[in-house]
Amino acid sequence: MIFAIQEINKDKMLLPNIKLGYQIYDTCATHTQSLRSALASTSGEDEEISSHNCEGFSSFPVIVGDSGSTQSMIIQRTLGPFRIPMVSYFASCACLSHRNKFPAFFRTMPSDAHQAQGVARLVQRFGWTWVGSIVGDDDYGHNAIQAFSDEVRKLGVCIAFTEVLPKVYSRQKILQITETIKTSTARVIVMFAIEGDAYPLIREVVKQNITGGTIGFAIHRAEIPDLRSFLLQVHPFKTPNNLFVNELWEAMFKCSLGTSGTIKGINTSIITHERCTGSEDLNNTYSIYSDVSELRVSYNVYKAIYTIAHALHNLNSCKNGTGSLPNDTCANIFNFKPWQLLHYLKEVRYTTKLGEEIYFDENGDPLASYDIINWHKNADGSVNYVQVGRFDAALGLGPDLLINERNIIWHNNQVMVPQSVCTDSCPPGTRKAVPKGQPLCCSGCLPCPDGEISNDTDSLNCIPCVLEDWPNPQRNECLPKEIEFLSFEEAMGITLTTMSLLGTASTVSVAGILWYYRKTPIVRANNSELSFLLLSSLMLCFLCSLTFIGQPSVWSCMLRHTLFGVSFVLCISCVLAKTLVVLMAFKATLPNNNMMKWFGTLQQILSVLLCTLVQVVICVVWLLVSSPFPVKQTKYYKEKIIFECDLGSVTAFCCVLGYIGFLSCMSFVLAFLARKLPDNFNEAKFITFSMLIFCAVWLTFIPAYVSSPGKYTVAVEIFAILASSYGLLICIFAPKCYIILLKPERNTKKYLMNKTG
Repeated sequence: MIFAIQEINKDKMLLPNIKLGYQIYDTCATHTQSLRSALASTSGEDEEISSHNCEGFSSFPVIVGDSGSTQSMIIQRTLGPFRIPMVSYFASCACLSHRNKFPAFFRTMPSDAHQAQGVARLVQRFGWTWVGSIVGDDDYGHNAIQAFSDEVRKLGVCIAFTEVLPKVYSRQKILQITETIKTSTARVIVMFAIEGDAYPLIREVVKQNITGGTIGFAIHRAEIPDLRSFLLQVHPFKTPNNLFVNELWEAMFKCSLGTSGTIKGINTSIITHERCTGSEDLNNTYSIYSDVSELRVSYNVYKAIYTIAHALHNLNSCKNGTGSLPNDTCANIFNFKPWQLLHYLKEVRYTTKLGEEIYFDENGDPLASYDIINWHKNADGSVNYVQVGRFDAALGLGPDLLINERNIIWHNNQVMVPQSVCTDSCPPGTRKAVPKGQPLCCSGCLPCPDGEISNDTDSLNCIPCVLEDWPNPQRNECLPKEIEFLSFEEAMGITLTTMSLLGTASTVSVAGILWYYRKTPIVRANNSELSFLLLSSLMLCFLCSLTFIGQPSVWSCMLRHTLFGVSFVLCISCVLAKTLVVLMAFKATLPNNNMMKWFGTLQQILSVLLCTLVQVVICVVWLLVSSPFPVKQTKYYKEKIIFECDLGSVTAFCCVLGYIGFLSCMSFVLAFLARKLPDNFNEAKFITFSMLIFCAVWLTFIPAYVSSPGKYTVAVEIFAILASSYGLLICIFAPKCYIILLKPERNTKKYLMNKTG
């Protein structure tokens, strides 16, 4: 401060022909002494330690200090109503930014609100979610930890513990805090405390070998030219009454100046060392006093003095009639009131010799900017403060925190960032589950339920996939569901297609045999026209099964059910007609019975077509009212989509099946009644067997059709079609082919006419 004042007094541009004076009071970092010193300086009492008085002033219009937030608050509450401005260089509590409570307070130290924000961003940057906290028992500590807690809570960070450092040294409390640090699972500790409060704990922590890397937020460092040479000019013989210089000299050179005095009741005499000679030289001794490489708080003091000087310069430069005071007046620099200086302090704005722009916001705060420093321990045990980053709160979120992680040295010279988490992070595919009574950071991990994913680490909730998607096995990505239908490429489709084509080929072969031997008695005896019509319908039955295979479409859905219904009715109608022919033929052998003339070949074919027409009408109505259509079903399986044909109208489908069942039952009953009619080749026996197989297959099909999901429903329906078709083909036509090909001696009219009892 003295250096800055002397520098200003020599400046020909800043406050020319005006000299600044000062008084220095030692507050001893106590509340009562701070208030006493402030009242003494403003009332003109002569209690100063060192002074360079200004003539004409009985009291001082501005206070530089105090360094502590609590002391500053006490002074401002007392002097604020009198509008006496106060410029602090180290009071950082965010509470001092309340303009209504502290209208005359200014500072060159950033508010702790920004420091807490910066520390929170640092914790977020390194992924620490479980941190301990230690605070000083003062306004700085309590307000800073509150602001920090509010910030990190938004970021999902939890505070493992909070310990308060005692203002009055207590070994028991220090040991208790040290034990808390040792037992906690948190590997990162955030501290908001001044040096004096933190030192006993740091000493105990080092003693118990609790070590690690240290990162801190520091106010900007600056190099003040010529300051070191000014400091080295200090000598007790030049200022014999300066108790600060005397105490410094005796402490530096371990000697006694032979003077005694008190500083606010503290005895400063040293009687245990040899007498100082005065030839001691500060240039030959390294000390923190002469080390100007880390000027941070000192630079804040430097800026505070220059800020006041610029405000006074603006006050002095005022011209009456253009002034900014009430009625455009100006103040007299040799006789101004504190409230007038307060006005100019609010509006001061200048650039320092080091290129930094200085001004206060509406709360009396400067621009908030910090250096991020890392402690590097040297081989000799000394520590270097290495700047590894910068935090500018004015930049907002984004580039506000800049860190060069490669320059950071952690515990045991490690360059890897240490981890501090209560529990391991929940990987994608899981969500956090917070046990009852535990903080969010100590959550467990639960797999996402079926149909949901999480693609971020530490997700609180899982996100459901859309209806047509399903999670991958890791449950961190939604993938399109597998679309399932009975295709020609899969084993089941190939098998059923082969059976269908084999049945068609067999039917064609049988038709070829019967056509070749169409003039033989066994072919002619059983109405060859109906036989060929039946074989044609059987070919349709075998081929219609192919429409059930492959990806469903509008046309295939309509065709498969209608073609199936019509072809089977045509087939059963032919069987029914054949059964009636057997019964009519037997009746015709009775005397005076001419029924066969009314049931000739034409009538038989017309009856078949008439029965089939009924089914055609049912199918046409079905297609017109509510036809089958392709649909993607998700109700059967969660992980895949079933692409199938919806029946449209279930009632119409039941009518189609019911009509087939009705004709089948009629054929079975009539064939059963005609099975024992005397004939060497009674076709009714074989029709009975075929109808038994047909009915058994379709009665089994209904429950299997209802219970089988997806493509297996289609497979069951195809199997029923093929099984019943094979049953009809084999039971009705295999005996004929057997006789035609292997027992030609039975294929004679004489043999067939030979009745058996």
